[in-house]
Amino acid sequence: MKKVRLLLLAAALALLFTAARVCEQVRTGIQALINSGLVAYERLPMLDIIFDRFVRMMSTSLRNFTSDNIEVSIDNTSSIRFGDYLNSIPLPAMLAVFRAEEWDNYGLITIDSNLIYSIVDALLGGRRGTAAMRIEGRPYTTIEQTLIERMISVVLKDLCAAFEPLSPVTFALDRVETNPRFASIAQASNAAILVKMRADMEDRGGRFEMVLPYATIEPVRELLLQRFMGEKFGRDTIWENHLANELWYTEVPVEAVLDEQVLTLGEVMGMEVGQTLMLNTGPDAEIDVRCNGVSMMNGRMGRMGPHVAVKIENIKMRKRKP
Repeated sequence: MKKVRLLLLAAALALLFTAARVCEQVRTGIQALINSGLVAYERLPMLDIIFDRFVRMMSTSLRNFTSDNIEVSIDNTSSIRFGDYLNSIPLPAMLAVFRAEEWDNYGLITIDSNLIYSIVDALLGGRRGTAAMRIEGRPYTTIEQTLIERMISVVLKDLCAAFEPLSPVTFALDRVETNPRFASIAQASNAAILVKMRADMEDRGGRFEMVLPYATIEPVRELLLQRFMGEKFGRDTIWENHLANELWYTEVPVEAVLDEQVLTLGEVMGMEVGQTLMLNTGPDAEIDVRCNGVSMMNGRMGRMGPHVAVKIENIKMRKRKP
């Protein structure tokens, strides 16, 4: 009996462990299904080129801005839910909301306290090789916010220049917040691209992050899918030219419309053979020449030999460019 009880106990424990594993797999599967809407960042290869260019330009600009030796580098680029990112921001920090004018949407730049104090210390003449002094538990002063806004303007100018070869766009600073709740530019469930960067100034420095919701870059998504600048995805120019030349030999129906009238259904059904339709067009009236219902040209009706002809007097269609 003891052996039977031990076997039953072992079977029950094994069943419990199996159920726990199944529940864990279900949770993992549900989580994967929820996150399936996240577009893999690797599917936008042109974005790598843009941000590499952006980092090189920003290193030069910040050196001129602070008169200090600053080195900017990219730590990581990934896709994330916007709500998850807001909840993961370490405070205190400054959050700069900027607007993409041509795309009619917003982006977000987060600057941590270490970089804020380092930039302020460098701009106000702090000694090199010494860490910036931090005072915990106090809000940022007006001077600090003003200096950081100037730095953000420099960063956005370089971001505009980085996107210039792909698609001209103007990034303008909208506002600066210190509370992530007031920096919400997208719904919590929306996917976004997160670019983590670091700025090093000898013994000083810090991190800043840029968030671009996928809705923001949607107008240039097709361009970002390119693997190199100017990619044509296998288009054959020879075949395109041949097809364009052959289109000019396509036969299309052309109609000369003398008049148009609106009749009731009863009048149409009451027509008989031999009945005469009176047209509101004289012998010298201008008639409309159409192709597939589109008015192409105007002319006057006449006769040439045994045929009724139309003399073209005005062409409406767009002429072929040389």
